Amino acid sequence: MRLGLVVGSFAGGWAGFFFLGDTWWQLAVAAFLALVFGQVALVAHDLAHRQVFRRRRYSEFAGRLFGNLGVGMSYGWWMNKHTRHHAHPNHEELDPDVAPDILVWSAEQARASRGLARLLGGHQAVLFFPLLALEGFNLHVASVRALRSPFMKNRVLEGALLLAHMTALLSALFLVLSPGRAVAFLAVNQCLFGLYLGCTFAPNHKGMPTLTGDQQLDFLRRQVLTSRNVRGGLLTDVMLGGLNHQIEHHLFPGMPTVHLRRARLIVRRYCAEIGVPYHETGLVRSYREALTHLHRVGEPIRRRRRA
Repeated sequence: MRLGLVVGSFAGGWAGFFFLGDTWWQLAVAAFLALVFGQVALVAHDLAHRQVFRRRRYSEFAGRLFGNLGVGMSYGWWMNKHTRHHAHPNHEELDPDVAPDILVWSAEQARASRGLARLLGGHQAVLFFPLLALEGFNLHVASVRALRSPFMKNRVLEGALLLAHMTALLSALFLVLSPGRAVAFLAVNQCLFGLYLGCTFAPNHKGMPTLTGDQQLDFLRRQVLTSRNVRGGLLTDVMLGGLNHQIEHHLFPGMPTVHLRRARLIVRRYCAEIGVPYHETGLVRSYREALTHLHRVGEPIRRRRRA
């Protein structure tokens, strides 16, 4: 049902685009397709975890269709990055998602920051959501750059599908719309896509404890203590792609997202029995916790500027 709804929404959005023609109402279509692109990327995430097909070949084939061709995100690049994240969540040296880049995730990273991270780090909590709007463009750039990486398998196929996505997208925009409207459509679509996708991942680990050096935890504690669940009903599950059950997803990454809500009851009860903190909060509070953490760890940069 989920695959059918996502594919149907994708096809319906583009049908609406061609039906409307050259009009500023297309910006509403751009916003709708940004939401659909986010859902397509979430399906690609589930395919990468082999939640849909038993066989790796089918998962990889469908993952490249949804990822590379559907939204211009390299399946191979995502697999490499996300696998390292799952192995060492929130580890400052081993998890690429908390490596210092534009943002810093700990006071130690802030003290050692240079360049853009040092320039923005003091105010990164305020800049967090505006920066997420650039994430859609960043996914395309990182996907293309990854084609030259040694870990990339089937780089010719991945590159061809990325090229097909960009060619089809830009051709549709500039053939149907005037140049100004085409650029506006692209900006609105990609910025909202990046913002939406970033907002589905931000509540999961940001603001949770980070690990460094040789700190070792057993598998269960490594996954549970660094993850945050987000409470909510069916709408929350749909909008966040099931990743609101982040603790269960990290413990059982191959479990289809439709089962994570049921697994949550078992995991939460077990964590209570063995005394492992299980952190769950509402969506708004999850963002507040993440932003509070970003502001707090940026203090060394602000202090350096005041000195």
